[in-house]
Amino acid sequence: MSRGSLVNTLIRVARESARQQQRLEAARQRQTREQARQQIRLQRELLRQRAHLDRLNKQAYLDSRILEAEDLNHEITDTIAVLRGLLTAVATSHPAAPFSALRITEKPAAFIPPPELAPSPAPQITTFTANVRPMSFVEKTLGLRKRYQKDLRQAEDLFNQTHNQFLRIEKQKSDKLTELRGAHETVTQKRLSEIEKHNAGVDQFKAAYESGEPSAVTAYYSMILDSSHYPEEFPHRFRLAYVPDSKELVVDYELPNAKVVPPSAEFRYVKSKDLIEEKPRKPAEVKEVYQDVVASVALRTLKELVDGDYCGLLSVLVFNGYVNTIDPSTGHDIRPYLISVRTTKERFAELDLNRIEKKACLRNLGAQVSPQPTECQPVKPLVEFDMVDRRFVEGSDVLSDLESRPNLMELTPFEFEQLVGNLFSKMGLESKQTRASRDGGVDVVAFDVRPVIGGKVVIQAKRYRHTVGVSAVRDLFGTMNHEGANKGILVTTSSYPDAYEFIKNKPIELIDGGGLLYYLEQHAGMKARIVFPAEE
Repeated sequence: MSRGSLVNTLIRVARESARQQQRLEAARQRQTREQARQQIRLQRELLRQRAHLDRLNKQAYLDSRILEAEDLNHEITDTIAVLRGLLTAVATSHPAAPFSALRITEKPAAFIPPPELAPSPAPQITTFTANVRPMSFVEKTLGLRKRYQKDLRQAEDLFNQTHNQFLRIEKQKSDKLTELRGAHETVTQKRLSEIEKHNAGVDQFKAAYESGEPSAVTAYYSMILDSSHYPEEFPHRFRLAYVPDSKELVVDYELPNAKVVPPSAEFRYVKSKDLIEEKPRKPAEVKEVYQDVVASVALRTLKELVDGDYCGLLSVLVFNGYVNTIDPSTGHDIRPYLISVRTTKERFAELDLNRIEKKACLRNLGAQVSPQPTECQPVKPLVEFDMVDRRFVEGSDVLSDLESRPNLMELTPFEFEQLVGNLFSKMGLESKQTRASRDGGVDVVAFDVRPVIGGKVVIQAKRYRHTVGVSAVRDLFGTMNHEGANKGILVTTSSYPDAYEFIKNKPIELIDGGGLLYYLEQHAGMKARIVFPAEE
């Protein structure tokens, strides 16, 4: 090959190699660009998916906040519904239910022998002799019985040992079973005795209630009120006093405070602020709902007591509802009464509580109701609970110096006349005693000297051991009209179970024994007592 041809060949190879390198570089660059584009596409897809996920998360968050506000609104609605339905939620139970619930009806479990003490099957001798090899033909022919008899005796001895051991074990099991059965019988008899004693106590309690024993009566009605279900925020505390002579039951009941009414009327989620905003309930609405709660608790309690009186032990019922709170002006604990209702069982039983308007019903019953319950503006109880206790529970430890105080029942009619006149003089009236009435009471004519609201007042005093009937109140009303008096006041040492309906819408005030003791202590500084003489 010529030098020129060799050079041309080398140049051609070099060019081809350069072109190959260029093609490889171009392919590498294309691959790099494709990888970069692929990376960009992947990043775009990730960003798109992330944006979609962010939108979903944002919407989910918004939905959760909206649901949170709705849940708060549902909670408010449910709470208001419960408060509104306090009266309709009361259920009438069977009169004997409280006593039935106290009885123990369980039956002690029967004795169950432990499985390991169950009798085992006795060993059988055939089980042992079955392994003895019988005599062969040769042994029978030659009379060779020694081997067979030896094996048979050994089998019988082993059976006897096993059987004796079986008898010992069975004896031990039988003794243990007898011990366990005896222990179970002892426990069972003890439990049956306890149940019998408990149920006998329930029967005695029931008999004491049905006979009208005051402590049993208050315990019975306490059970009825205890079984009444209220929201957890309600204190559900009370005390009872029973006056057998007038068949009067007085309930001192702690009411929930106004905080049981939700202070919020509505919740709303504001997207622009990412806040759940609260719309406060109007004070007038809080007051209206709380008034409804107070009225419902009072009427519901009275209904439960009336429904539970299957023995006819109640004639007059008094409900005094109070709250425990703090006086903002002094910081002291106070317990103002927000409602006081006194009614006869007969009159209350005529009410259809499913159709009444509560305020109108209480007004018709002559109840004292706080006009501002949310502000704890108090009312005076129609019957002072403590006065009931002091008056009718002779020998109680309420006051250590009870016996040193004057007993109003030991005063002569003239002395009682002077006492009543002096009391109303202390209360600011100008009283003048008149001649004694034929029934031993006195008439006192008094004058309220205040302008505009004052006037002539006729006061009649009755030192009675038995209840005062409607006829006495009618007589007082007639005396008022005859004297041209603005008001009539009847004072007694006993009570007026049937007279409150008559004085409705009339300018007459009835002061029973408890009220008389209260006024004597408050206005005359005299701590007295009323102890009725024993029946002859």
